[in-house]
Order: sequence, then C-alpha cells, then structure tokens
Amino acid sequence: MPDVFADLVGQDEAVAELRRAAGAAAAVLRAGAADRTPALIAAGPASEAAPETGDTEPGALDPSTGMTHAWIFTGPPGSGRSVAARAFAAALQCTYGTGCGECPGCHTTMGGTNADVRMVVPEGLSIGVGEMRALVLRAASTPSGGRWQVVVIEDADRLTEAAGNALLKAIEEPPPRTVFLLCAPSTHPDDISVTIRSRCRVVPLRQPPAAAVAEVLVRRDGIAPDVAQWAAAAAQGHVGRARRLARDPEARKRREAVLAVPRRLTGVGAAFDAASALIEAAEAEAEASVSEADATERAALETALGAGGTGRGAAGAMRGAAGQLKELEKRQKSRATRAQRDALDRALVDLAGFYRDALTMALRAPVDPVHTDTAALAGAGAQKWDAEGSLRRLEAVLACRAAIEANVKPRIAVEAMMLALWKG
Repeated sequence: MPDVFADLVGQDEAVAELRRAAGAAAAVLRAGAADRTPALIAAGPASEAAPETGDTEPGALDPSTGMTHAWIFTGPPGSGRSVAARAFAAALQCTYGTGCGECPGCHTTMGGTNADVRMVVPEGLSIGVGEMRALVLRAASTPSGGRWQVVVIEDADRLTEAAGNALLKAIEEPPPRTVFLLCAPSTHPDDISVTIRSRCRVVPLRQPPAAAVAEVLVRRDGIAPDVAQWAAAAAQGHVGRARRLARDPEARKRREAVLAVPRRLTGVGAAFDAASALIEAAEAEAEASVSEADATERAALETALGAGGTGRGAAGAMRGAAGQLKELEKRQKSRATRAQRDALDRALVDLAGFYRDALTMALRAPVDPVHTDTAALAGAGAQKWDAEGSLRRLEAVLACRAAIEANVKPRIAVEAMMLALWKG
C-alpha cells in the first residue's frame, strides 16, 4: 500500500521536508516518554530557531531542520495544499513516524476519523471567530491517542480578523502536544496575517507538471493515458479538476460552453448574453452541488427539534425552533454563495487558458497549448488580435477574478469582463 504522501503530486522537496519533520516529531515523543514532558519549541522563522538541546536525537527540537508547532502550506490552486496538510497530519499520527499508510494512525487520519485530527473546511465565505475559539479550546486538550493533537485549517485566507486573532493567541502560546497546519495561497498579508506568518514554518508548493498529474490519474484512477494527458493539460496542473474532467461528462460540457465564449462575442448584446449564460451556469452547478446536503441538514435539524412528533410539547418545540432554522438557512446561503463563486472561478480559469494560448501563439512561444481541442480557434484569435490584443483580453479575465475575490458582485464583474473581451 502506498504511503500517505503518494498523492502529493510533483512536490518532491516538500515531501522530503515533511518526512524529516515527522521523524523529528517521533523523536520528540520518544524523548518525552522518559521525562513525561514532550513538547515542541514554539518558534517562528528559521533564523530565530533555538539550538538543539542535546537531550534528543539531532534536530528533533530544532524548528529550522526538524519539527515545530505551526505550519503554513502555500501554493497555487491545485498544487495540493490540503493534500499535503492531511498527509503530514497522518505522518504525525503514524505509529512509526514515517506516514507508512498502513498503521491505524495513518488509516484513520486519511479516512477523516482520527479523534486527534480536526479538519476545518470552510463552507461559507469566511471562518468566523466563534468557530475558531471553539477549535482553539479543543486543540488545548490532551491527544487521546497519545501522539499529537493536529488542527488542519484549509483556506486559512478566509479567516476573519477576529478569528485570526483568536488563532494567533493559540499559536503564540501553543499547548505542548498540539500542531497547527494552515493552508493558504500565499504568505501575502491579504492571505495570512504577518503576525501569524512570523510564527509558522512555511512549506511552498508548486503547480505540478501535467505529466505528473496524468501519471497519477492513470495509476490511481485507472483513466486511459490519452484522456489523462488531455485532462491534465486542460486542468493546468490542478489534480482534482483533471480528475473531474476525465470522469465527468457534465464537467466537460461546462468547459466546452466556456471555451465557446470567444466565438459568441459579436456585439454588446451578445456580450451581456454571454455574461448571463456564464453566471446562470455557475449558479446551476452550485445548486446541484449543495442541494442534497442542504436538504439532509434541514431534515436532520427538524427531526432533532421534534418535527413530526405527536407528544404534548412537540408543537411548542417547533414554534421555538425558528431561530435555529434561520441560522441553518444563513449558513447554507453562505455555502451556496461560495460554491457559486468557486464554479465561476473554474470557468474563468478555463477562459484565461484560452487567451493564454492565443498570446503564446501570437508570440510564437515554444510552449504547448493549455486547451489542445481549441488550439485552432486560439490560433485564429492570435492572428486577428495580435499579441497586444490577446494580452489585453487575458488581463480582462484575470481582473474579473480579482474583482470577484474582492467581493464585487459576480454579475457586474463578468459583464465588465465580457465587454472588455469584445472591445479588446
């Protein structure tokens, strides 16, 4: 059976670093078994690391080369930030300290059932202070399995300011057996606060090459090599997206509709029609992805509150449940908004890939196209727009992504983009 790092594609340097850290963490536990006080040094940048104590294996307590209590995994979408964090969490819980993939610690962590590993996956637009305070309180408890209490925060860039402050206090004064693993696009202050960054060790990940992604799709998912190669290139190194494109006909249809946009931009009216179609497609995709979960959550809450009951207090209990149902609807609305924006962003990435192909063809750059199936259309666009026009259109798509990320209404941002693409 492959070890826990097997699905971290094209990240050899990061894997080597995490393996060393997991071994150092195991050494900390072995040393602590004698004095009953295993702990990690709370340190920030490597330059501030404390020297080795000499009481454990070399490097075991040195955050610059071994293990420390707080980590940030950075990298572009699809690079495997959350995959790396989960794999590292499994290695920390591994009986042998190696991430073998076979022991109970590895199995339960990778399966999401380890009691000492808490995965925080934001469903809405942000992570609030209430959720973070509860998480920090739990993180202070002693690990039930005798190894580490691990907190994995996906999309840590969605922390509100108050939530970030609550997390900062825990990282500044960490419990002796707790490790925080944060995932963010970068260490820019817009993604993660400077104070949190200064107390964490950073593991940078890169966009995996298409060949590595294709190899994983063939080996792990049994996808035909030619389909895997096409999907890996079209997904621009995003492993999860490549898998969806290779296996889901609906995902391929949505991509084809997006790549047909440049042909549709024949005037102002067509630009607004294309914007509406893109927004509506994103809304439909988001609705399909969350509707089942929404219905299940509502039914479970109503049952817990006594819906359908015939007892003396059942009707009164339901009348008093309006507040809880309203809170659930609020969370579900936030999740739907996030799902819509994620779906729209995937479409914009595909569109950016098309104009990138047109730009490289206009410049006669010796690189392969992202979208091989629309290479002819991109070539025609390159001849019509030249390099400068292709670049302006690519910048319009990227500006739309940035505007939506800055909370501009998606419809307004997309309409402005379509007009810019039409005018060139």
